Amino acid sequence: MTLTYNLPHGPRVSRWRRLFKFITQPIEYVEDFAQVYGDNFTIWGSRETHLVYFSHPQALEQIFTANADCFETGGGGSQILELLLGNNSLILLDGDRHQRQRQLLTPPFHGERMRAYGQTIRNITQQVMDEWQIGKPFNIRTSMQEITMRVILRVVFGVDEGSLFQELRELLTDLLDFMGSPLVSTTFFFSFLQKDLGAWSPWGKMVRLIHRIDQLIYTLIAERRTESEQNRQDILSLLISARYDDGQPMSDAELRDELMTMLVAGHETTASALTWAFYWVDQLPAVREKLSTELDTINTNTEPNDIAKLPYLTAVCQETLRFYPIVINAFFRQVKKPIKIMGYELPKGTIISPSIYLAHHREAVYPQSKQFRPERFLAKQFSPYEYLPFGGGNRRCIGLAFAQYEMKIVLATILSQFQLSLVKKRPVKPVRRGLTLAAPAGMKMIVNTYKSS
Repeated sequence: MTLTYNLPHGPRVSRWRRLFKFITQPIEYVEDFAQVYGDNFTIWGSRETHLVYFSHPQALEQIFTANADCFETGGGGSQILELLLGNNSLILLDGDRHQRQRQLLTPPFHGERMRAYGQTIRNITQQVMDEWQIGKPFNIRTSMQEITMRVILRVVFGVDEGSLFQELRELLTDLLDFMGSPLVSTTFFFSFLQKDLGAWSPWGKMVRLIHRIDQLIYTLIAERRTESEQNRQDILSLLISARYDDGQPMSDAELRDELMTMLVAGHETTASALTWAFYWVDQLPAVREKLSTELDTINTNTEPNDIAKLPYLTAVCQETLRFYPIVINAFFRQVKKPIKIMGYELPKGTIISPSIYLAHHREAVYPQSKQFRPERFLAKQFSPYEYLPFGGGNRRCIGLAFAQYEMKIVLATILSQFQLSLVKKRPVKPVRRGLTLAAPAGMKMIVNTYKSS
C-alpha cells in the first residue's frame, strides 16, 4: 500500500550537512529554514520517515491537545539519555507509565511545598555572593551553577553538608561540565562515538563518572529509607513516602532515575537562564533601571513569596526565557497513526518537532522579537501555544513553577545588593552545551556595590 501524505515544503539537504549546522549553529539552523519556508517545514529524510518542524500557534495547539495515543513521545532509544537518566526517567517513559509517574512526581513542585523552599534559595544565593570580591572578575555561569547545584542538592536530595554532599557536588559538577564541552556535545549526535573505549574515551569517562554518582545516590536512598524522622520536606523524602494508586512505593532504581532527571533538568537549565538574565540586565540600562527601582521596594525582611510576585522582575524572567529558550525544541513526537495538523496530513512514522525558538520569534506574536523587551509581558498574557519555554501538552516540564520561582529569588537577592557588569561589553550568542543552548562558558562579570552608603 502506497503512503499518501501532504507535508509542508522544506529542504532536501544531505544529512551530514544538516547535522553539522544543527550542532554548530543551532539557532541559524532553524531560522534559515523558517525564513525560506515559513512557520512549518519538513526536513526530508532518505526513507519514509521525515522530520516536520511546527511553530504556528494553531499547529502547536493541535499537537499539544491531541490524544496521547496519537504519538510516541518518550525519549526511549536515546543512548545518552538512557545512560544519564536511566530507563525509569519521566522523560523516557511513554503512555500509561508516563502518566502514572507524572502524577506521583508533580505534587512536591507546586503550592506551599514549593514556596517553602524560598528562604533556602535566598540563603544559598547569599552564601555564594559572600565569596565574591568587589571589582574582581568572576565567571558568572560558574556562580549560577554553584547556586543551582546547592539548591538542587538541598531541596531535592536533602543534603547540604558533610562528605557525601561534597563528593556528590564535585562529581555532578565534573560530569555536567564534561558533557557540556564542545567535543562531548558532538558525541550525542553520532551513535558510533557512543562506545566505552576505556576511561580515556569521552563515553568511557561519562560511564565511570555516572557509576560513581550512582553509588552515592543509592547510599543516600538507603540511608533515607532507614530514618525514622517523618517530617522531612526534601523531595527525595517526599517521593520515598509517596505511593502509586496500587499502594506500591517507588523502587530504588525509579528514585535514582528521577533524582538524576531533576538534577539535569533543573540545575543546568536554570543556571543558563540566570546567566542570560544578568547579561540582558547589564546590556540594557533601561531594563536595569526599571528592575532596580522595583527591587528598591524590598528588603531582607520581605517574604520570598512576595518577591516572586513582583511584576517587572517576573517579566524580565519571562523575556529571558522567550529570547533564548534553553531547550529550543519541545519533545519530538512520532506519529503512531495518520493525523492532520493545520491541514497537513502526516503519515505514521513522521517525526514532529514543535519549535520553541521559532514560536518565540514570530513577529505576528512578538513584534520586534529580536529586541529584549520585558514590557511585552506586562502588556499581554500569551497563550501556552505562543509562549512555551518549558514545552507543552503532557510533556511540559513539571518543574516549571519551581524554576521560575528560583530564578526570581536569585535575581532579586543579588540585584538588590549588587550591580553586575560584563567585563567585555559585546553581544554574545548562544552556544551548544550538551543537549541545551547556553551563553558562552567564559563570560565574566565584575561585582560593583549597588547602593551608595
